[in-house]
Amino acid sequence: MAKGKDARVKVILECNSCVRKSVNKESRGVSRYITQKNRHNTPNRLEFKKFCPYCYKHTIHGEIKK
Repeated sequence: MAKGKDARVKVILECNSCVRKSVNKESRGVSRYITQKNRHNTPNRLEFKKFCPYCYKHTIHGEIKK
């Protein structure tokens, strides 16, 4: 049986400060995390404070498009 649109979807969280630095070529890379969210309960974009190994501190990670 095929399922329709699932409520749970995978989302990618990307470091906001690394994205800004990558334009200046100061950063070695961009920190990304993969998580899940419930599409019905959380229709807007997620933002979490997570550890970035490139910045060596906790920064805001926001949801990006796939």
